[in-house]
Amino acid sequence: MEGPRLKIKPCTELELAGKTVIFRPDINSPIDPETKRIVNTNRIEKTVPTLKLLLDAGAKVALIAHQGDTLDYQNLIPLAEHAEILARLTGRRISYIDDVCGPAAQAAVRALSPGEAVILGNLRYLTEEISTFETVVKLTAQEMTHTWLVRSLAPLADYYVNDAFAAAHRNCPSMVAFQEVLPSAGGLQLMEEYTALKSVMDNPKRPCVYVLGGAKISDAFDMMRKVLSEGSADYILTAGVTGIVMHLARGEDFGPVVNKFLADRSLDVFIPEAKALLSEFGDRYVLPVDFAYDLHAGEEGVKPEREEAPVAQLPKDRMFPDVGHSTIALFKEYIEKAGSIFVNGPAGMYEREPWADGTREIWKAIADAPGYTVIGGGDTISAATKFTDLAKYGYVCTGGGAMVRFLAGKRLPLIEAMEKAFERENYGHRF
Repeated sequence: MEGPRLKIKPCTELELAGKTVIFRPDINSPIDPETKRIVNTNRIEKTVPTLKLLLDAGAKVALIAHQGDTLDYQNLIPLAEHAEILARLTGRRISYIDDVCGPAAQAAVRALSPGEAVILGNLRYLTEEISTFETVVKLTAQEMTHTWLVRSLAPLADYYVNDAFAAAHRNCPSMVAFQEVLPSAGGLQLMEEYTALKSVMDNPKRPCVYVLGGAKISDAFDMMRKVLSEGSADYILTAGVTGIVMHLARGEDFGPVVNKFLADRSLDVFIPEAKALLSEFGDRYVLPVDFAYDLHAGEEGVKPEREEAPVAQLPKDRMFPDVGHSTIALFKEYIEKAGSIFVNGPAGMYEREPWADGTREIWKAIADAPGYTVIGGGDTISAATKFTDLAKYGYVCTGGGAMVRFLAGKRLPLIEAMEKAFERENYGHRF
């Protein structure tokens, strides 16, 4: 699919030989809580093409990246293993220094030779880079140029390259402030992810089908009104908890067990918005027609047994961890005819049998569909990895939160900062 023209300079247009580049990827990875080792290298692998391009062109590369956060403290570890993995994947020397931007980090950057790279210490060691600082202090990008990170590293560099679309919703110095003081460009992954999402939202092949599921239904409700009102989505197939909430909005009764589940998680607050959406766009919604449940729920020591029933005949004392096979067949009809497909959130509790059928079969249909497919979000990609070949999708987006905000039409600080740098450089303003 041909994407729109972006107001972001690609890193392929930079003169890199002998230049020092501050490279900001997103290599934040899942960590085993016991061993503190990386258990999934997807984001690290996605960083390799841009890093190799920079090094092969003779740049001196200082990588700045985060791992974990104050809200994700169990995953806040040094980036030494990330450096080892990148060295193995690139076949180049990638050193690591456990200093973010202090004297040792600065000395390591100055000591780089062309074609060499160093990963500096975890950005989240800095107060300026943690999420609570962002939400409480609320600095502008220009004000962030006075932070320790930017003051320390920007004078050492010729360029800033960002490849971290997954963190595009973060308004912190490493994401938005270097663009104020350095010529800036987008990495290969950033350009690809942004182009893929812009294509789905602005110029999709028709019909454009959204498949929205999962338990984090705020993501679905963040984007549904936007993509329906602006015509990006022709149909929305709702599964998971999203599908149940849409049915409740239509007046269906799923019983006290489901009602308590939603109330305990404050998910029932989405029912009024669901009613409004159905009233305005009802003909563009495709809801599940049946669900699966455990025939032996509540029976101690009995292995779960899958049973399915139409929505109107469901028992009122059960949870419904998957869609049924009539729904799978219905969804497949729309998927097979779609020109574009966007996917966020699994159809059910795919991690456990016997509740994987919906996600497995629907994901296989999406992977084999003739239309252009974009999938994104942690659980979505995990399910796709488990049941299909990721190479079959048109694009796999690493950024769940950024992706949802973008499709909901919300401000992405990184994109604003990159576009501002593009305008400054292309309209005669000097750095």
